[in-house]
Amino acid sequence: MRLPALSRRQMMLSLGMGGMALSGARQAVADPIFIDYPFQLGVASGDPLPDGFVIWTRLAPNPLEIGHGMPSAAVPVKWEVSTDTGFSSPVRSGEAMARPELGHAVHVEVEGLEPGRPYFYRFVAGRERSAIGRAVTAPAAGATIDRARFGVLGCQAYEQGFYTAHRKAADERFDFIYCYGDYIYEGRGSRLYNGSGGTFENPRQHLGGEVYSLDDYRRRYAQYKMDADLQASHASTAWFCTWDDHEIDNNWVSALDQDGTPPEVFMLRQQAAMQAWYENMPVRRSAFPKGSSLQLYRQAGWGNLLDLNLLDTRQYRSDQPCDDSWANSCAGVSDRNAQVLGEAQEQWLYRNLDRSQARWKVLAQQIMVMDLDRKEGPDLGFNLDTWAGYAIPRRRLLERVRDRRIDNLVVLTGDEHQNYAGELHIDGRDPSGAPVASEFVTTSISSSGDGTDQRADGRRYLEDNPFLKFNNAQRGYAVCDVTAERWQTEFKVLDKVSDRSGTLSTRATFAVASGDPRVVPA
Repeated sequence: MRLPALSRRQMMLSLGMGGMALSGARQAVADPIFIDYPFQLGVASGDPLPDGFVIWTRLAPNPLEIGHGMPSAAVPVKWEVSTDTGFSSPVRSGEAMARPELGHAVHVEVEGLEPGRPYFYRFVAGRERSAIGRAVTAPAAGATIDRARFGVLGCQAYEQGFYTAHRKAADERFDFIYCYGDYIYEGRGSRLYNGSGGTFENPRQHLGGEVYSLDDYRRRYAQYKMDADLQASHASTAWFCTWDDHEIDNNWVSALDQDGTPPEVFMLRQQAAMQAWYENMPVRRSAFPKGSSLQLYRQAGWGNLLDLNLLDTRQYRSDQPCDDSWANSCAGVSDRNAQVLGEAQEQWLYRNLDRSQARWKVLAQQIMVMDLDRKEGPDLGFNLDTWAGYAIPRRRLLERVRDRRIDNLVVLTGDEHQNYAGELHIDGRDPSGAPVASEFVTTSISSSGDGTDQRADGRRYLEDNPFLKFNNAQRGYAVCDVTAERWQTEFKVLDKVSDRSGTLSTRATFAVASGDPRVVPA
């Protein structure tokens, strides 16, 4: 059989590899010798279960080039999982194929491990060895758990700040991390950033223009994942990954962007973006993309303490009302046919909540559920890209929680580039009586730059929305420390992200007692 022609660079990589192995019509490379270190994008783990987790890497000797310095051929990658960092006696090992169709990414679903304990993993390709990653298996289903401690983070615009928060999060040695999305930003490189506080110079820049093709998205992920602080965060513990909008395009929903692109054309962009997301995230085969759709929502448990419902608030949502204008309202907010989760996901969530035996039920999602009035003056105005822009689905969800007496529901949210803590009522304009649930919104890793302790609009939000208990506009992440008796969220913030010397501190800590959804200072 005649092999496809190889470029000079690919020939350099292929020659001396111990030959080319053929399987049917498919070309594979054995014993590779790379032109440069192939694990430049680091390692990661995700979606922990009681008996295992996903481990991930992607071979890329030249990450920012088209083809990422790899041949158009599959390459074998060995992997090991051990109870110690010396790998003196690996408990699981095997070999996977890094395939060109998937950007030479490797996803291994490791099984057969013990529940509720840390493990270490690494990869080997040819003569090269990856960094070592750490992951903790989930406790056995229904097992009595005294405590869980995990991180919440996301919104990491590469241009607008350094990833000091990721380095600090890595040092926390969390049980796991929930990433609410906006892992990459799709925009073109820019020297300046226009934010609410004025115009600022970005400390670093995206390469190239706005991303549209699969190669574009692969390159953008590579630029982000080459950051050593982000790699440290991934290597420190397993992540539960979801997406928000910037993994594809700002404020997209369903097959609609906000720029008037025909849906059939936008779906081509979605297809490229979803494949690149899968290639670069430590997620299971169940998330393998199917054209311009991808199964993102799923449930995970942490013994008898937590049930995590990881939601997708983009793919099945109807268009934002009122032309998605800021701090506004219109008749479309009360559209009875509007959807946030879509019917199938909504019913799936209700079934999960009804049958959950865990002490705490968690909605790990992207957009704020509190119906925050953001308009100055007597008239109401909402962020229409949040649940507040979808009054009927929002009411349906919260009334279900109230009427079914689903207690200890905590919502974890991102997207806002600010920290918020507050209580959920059926109608925030009438917050009398006990709240239905609690919500903690985590700020960005870097998006919106250095930030400030509190913006003027944040002070106004606190005055106009009595269910809101806290607001802060610095960068950082949240630490959730959970026991059967209490949920505690600690907001960790940095004084700056414009250079790497930012200092981390605890800005505020709030708690919710089991059986009482009120949010109080801790």
